[in-house]
Amino acid sequence: MGPIDLIFHLFNFVAPALVVALLVGLCARFVMPNRGLAPVSIARIAINFIACLAVLLLGLWFFGRDGKMATYAVMVLVSATCQWVMGRGWRA
Repeated sequence: MGPIDLIFHLFNFVAPALVVALLVGLCARFVMPNRGLAPVSIARIAINFIACLAVLLLGLWFFGRDGKMATYAVMVLVSATCQWVMGRGWRA
């Protein structure tokens, strides 16, 4: 495998996490109020991306291969949970 193939494989592994993070982060601007722990959309997208990437890596470790639907389902749940926690904000 050459370096170009390695780059394509890594991008294809990371692409689902990036797409889910972008969609959830951008749609949250319209659904949730703009108060909370991470009010800026870029920060929300970055946090969702890191969480989704961690789930993909755990799915690769647990199942021994990537692309399992169970991993994608958990990735969506983790991203939604992160978005919910960031949108809650501080309530004294």
